[in-house]
Amino acid sequence: MRKLLLFSAMVVAAGLAPAAAASAAPSIQAGPTAQQLLAKTTGCNQISNGKYKTDEETGRTIAVCDAGNAVFWKADMDVDCDGQPTPRCNKDTDPWFQDGTAYPRSDGKALIADQTPYIVVPSISGTWNFEKSGLKGAGSCAVIYNNKVLYTVIGDTGPKDIIGEASYATAKSLGINPDPANGGVDSGVTYICFKNSKVTPTEDHGKATSVGEGLAAKWVG
Repeated sequence: MRKLLLFSAMVVAAGLAPAAAASAAPSIQAGPTAQQLLAKTTGCNQISNGKYKTDEETGRTIAVCDAGNAVFWKADMDVDCDGQPTPRCNKDTDPWFQDGTAYPRSDGKALIADQTPYIVVPSISGTWNFEKSGLKGAGSCAVIYNNKVLYTVIGDTGPKDIIGEASYATAKSLGINPDPANGGVDSGVTYICFKNSKVTPTEDHGKATSVGEGLAAKWVG
């Protein structure tokens, strides 16, 4: 607040119009910090019936946890390049590429993985039914890595026994290698998804951010 008051005084001294002052002011992040969000994930009220793998060859070590108006899990990040083909995401760059996503853009077409930050939830199984936990396609989620928060949507579903995956755009925005063949990170990623939420249009990252920041602020309290 002191810095803002000093800035206002400088504006007046310089004789700038109020409109010019407003345009010169830097934007301020409205959502909670990474530390505030992570403080809500220190314990786990497990709601998954068992645990998930992070990769096909690993053991089941990842639980899905309930936390009031949100659920969360802590895992790795594999890179999902599924959706509309682009120079970065296609059958040549990604050995597992599929040209569709479980949840589409507002125009009915698949999401574009290197443009839209989205996460992948495990397909419904006996381990966990994400829909019964209040999550759905285009739902709002916060992804935290290396002290950075990125707001995303639920954009795709993955294998029934693996958790910890997000789009090329999500990885890149968080400073993680986004290469679908050899990128991602082995651990240190926290996924927080807010119950009964939806971002419209799904592909609008600005909207995902504003919705996510508001929900995160209420959740942190």
